[in-house]
Amino acid sequence: MRSKNCFVSLISVLLVSIFALVGCSASDDEGKKVASGDQVTIDILQFKVEIKEQFEALVKVYEKEHPNVKINVKTVGGGADYGGLLKTSFSSGEAPDIFNVGGPSAVEEYREYLADVSDTEAAKTANEGTLNTVTDGDKVLGLPINQEGYGLIYNKRIFKEAGINPDEIVTFKDLESAAETLDSQKEKLGIDAVFALAAKEKWVIGNHLANIFFAPEFNNDILEAFDAKTIPFEKSNELKRHLDLENKYSVQPVLSLDYSQQVEQLFSLERVAMIQQGNWIYNSVYDMDPELAENGIGILPVPLEGYEGKIPTGVPSYWAVNSASDPEKVQASKEFLNWMYTSETGKNAVLEDFKFIPAYQNYDATKIADPLSQQIYDYASKGNTIEGWVFLASPTSWSQEVLGVNMQKYLSGSMEWEDVISQSRAKWEEERK
Repeated sequence: MRSKNCFVSLISVLLVSIFALVGCSASDDEGKKVASGDQVTIDILQFKVEIKEQFEALVKVYEKEHPNVKINVKTVGGGADYGGLLKTSFSSGEAPDIFNVGGPSAVEEYREYLADVSDTEAAKTANEGTLNTVTDGDKVLGLPINQEGYGLIYNKRIFKEAGINPDEIVTFKDLESAAETLDSQKEKLGIDAVFALAAKEKWVIGNHLANIFFAPEFNNDILEAFDAKTIPFEKSNELKRHLDLENKYSVQPVLSLDYSQQVEQLFSLERVAMIQQGNWIYNSVYDMDPELAENGIGILPVPLEGYEGKIPTGVPSYWAVNSASDPEKVQASKEFLNWMYTSETGKNAVLEDFKFIPAYQNYDATKIADPLSQQIYDYASKGNTIEGWVFLASPTSWSQEVLGVNMQKYLSGSMEWEDVISQSRAKWEEERK
């Protein structure tokens, strides 16, 4: 295991070196317009816990080059309730200058606080389709953080020792057979279980897993889902059988298993063969075991009838600038975000340190740094994706606080599956009246 302090220091030195080599971009000059006046302090509340250290290191580089801009970063995510904290910060009068919003439901909720960022170079170079849910007429109300994809991340060594070829796992029966094989060889393979189902995290089951099975009902179209008065749940039985499979072969109790335990304590230490997660876990795995992260993991699509071999991809969230902040803070916030995605220093950090799949043009895709992101990029380049994270268009908090909670109740044995579906559907319809 590597020292995180050393890791952060190395990133900081690296970024400063890169900046010295490439010099300032046009967007840097814009930032200095703000820096030439009085001190401006920007408060950022963001939830990407997996890039916390890397993001803070990049902020330090920006502050060094823009000495009159001070940036405070607060990261809240993983097992913490980012949405709840964001609401509290606005209601208490301590709202951040930069924050994260998800799909159209979150955009609608915070619309009065979303500054127009259409004048930034970043907005003008965003990939086609990535701004659809944050566009209001001529205004652009957010900048995409990145593109992500998710599925079943697996340990290559464990699969090989069990005699399983991941390329042959296409259908649900294939996955079920692989799980049974792995379970029968647990002692030999040195694993505690096949899966680590982090069911304590409502977003894991209510957002990501469920999305795979209900996105096709809306033609994988976020805006169609946003306008929908009901949710059919035509594939609810497929969702149930997959959830049952992971639960049956998971480390127990699943309702006590959080993101950190799932990714760091179990998967990164090779105590399980598979977890349902996305390419964002790479940095966490790398911190625990660089060799495993670089050479020992891959990603499989969650089997779905009619969509076999496809990975769900999309823009998970957006950077928003608080329009209610002082004008100089709004301007400084826009310039920082623009610099992060358009300057050579920022672009290098996005690719090489954040390990992001960029949502913007003018990036060198060959520099996508980690194998998970590269694999997802390959799926996307071949058209093997389920586009659009439809859960972002569900009624506010529905995916987690209604569907996610009901799925947890099902796993605890306190709710029948039929009631999970009927009650979740009824709540959707109630919210959309």
